Amino acid sequence: MKKNVLIIGAGGVAKVVAHKCAQHNDELGRIAIASRNISKCQAIIDSVKAKGSLKEPADIKAFSLNALDVEATKALIRETGSQIVINVGSAFLNMSVLRACIDTGVAYLDTAIHEEPGKICETPPWYGNYEWKHLEECKEKNITAILGVGFDPGVVNAYAALAQQQYFDRIDSIDILDVNAGSHGKYFATNFDPEINFREFTGQVWSWQNSQWTSNTMFEVKRTDDLPVVGAQNLYLTGHDEVHSLSKNLGVPNVRFWMSFGEHYINVFTVLKNLGLLSEQPVKTAEGLEVVPLKVVKAVLPDPSSLAPGYTGKTCIGDLVKGTKDGQSREVFIYNVADHEEAFAETDSQGISYTAGVPPVAAALLVARGEWDVQRMANVEELPAEPFLNALDVMGLPTRIKDENGDRPWNCNA
Repeated sequence: MKKNVLIIGAGGVAKVVAHKCAQHNDELGRIAIASRNISKCQAIIDSVKAKGSLKEPADIKAFSLNALDVEATKALIRETGSQIVINVGSAFLNMSVLRACIDTGVAYLDTAIHEEPGKICETPPWYGNYEWKHLEECKEKNITAILGVGFDPGVVNAYAALAQQQYFDRIDSIDILDVNAGSHGKYFATNFDPEINFREFTGQVWSWQNSQWTSNTMFEVKRTDDLPVVGAQNLYLTGHDEVHSLSKNLGVPNVRFWMSFGEHYINVFTVLKNLGLLSEQPVKTAEGLEVVPLKVVKAVLPDPSSLAPGYTGKTCIGDLVKGTKDGQSREVFIYNVADHEEAFAETDSQGISYTAGVPPVAAALLVARGEWDVQRMANVEELPAEPFLNALDVMGLPTRIKDENGDRPWNCNA
């Protein structure tokens, strides 16, 4: 049974991961946090202690680490005796951290697809460009590598698998709906790393439609849905990680991802993009200084982790699945609603970080228990959904289902 966790990253999601690991340290063992900025790691540790999150008395250790340095990461894995690595640092780190885990024989978990700094919206499927190139190596070396085990991607992948296994004989479409109906009170901010956030929206929008890749532009395709708790919301077709694995693994002809945006966000985003300030390509100033515009924008925007105090409202994220069961057409919405204020009260974090940070710890627990220690590389939809959703139910992210029989917890019989 694997135990002892190394958390790589020290942002808002890492803070939630640390709190949740601490709440389950009787099973997960020792906890270490590593980042280039060790003071951020220590601040997370201070938060965990202040909230009394540790289930059993223990020390959490902070380390300075450049996770792009594979040898340094391998050395830290060995030094800490970690058998599970939860990578919640920048998406630019994934391949380096994965390599360190493969070389040291430990389990690897992440919450987002790998990206290269100079490339945006690469040729689909995105996992095929990086992660899936290591499928055979992980299988040969018995390495458990669970990809994209945040909320979206992650929990929504489990929702899709659950729908296919229990609620449909044939699925015609999966529309993943991601709504943040909360308010942080700032003029403009992103809920997670601005650099990664904006990169999702500045290139092509890839979706899987009629069993082929389809390209649109951001904010080109809009829909309005009346959703539980958060009500009517405008959502836009957006490129996102989970489309690139669900399209391959579930055999569904239509898989799309939609995200809610307010008019103010769209207006500011459009101005920044039209001015070239969201470009990932370096430019030179009149003084000869080379800068990347997107990094400058990131530097002047609020740190996403600073948004948590005073953040109000709720999120609603789920899968709207359409198809047939027993010859009859049906529609099922499998979803979660999270509360920003409740997330802050528990973990000093806002709801977006909470929804992204709880699932990898649930996955780590399943790895530690052996249920998800599959000794190969897998996306979440390839793993048993029920133990994952059961764990999330008791860890703060309960799942609900809305269909022709009403709205209820997912594991209650209609």
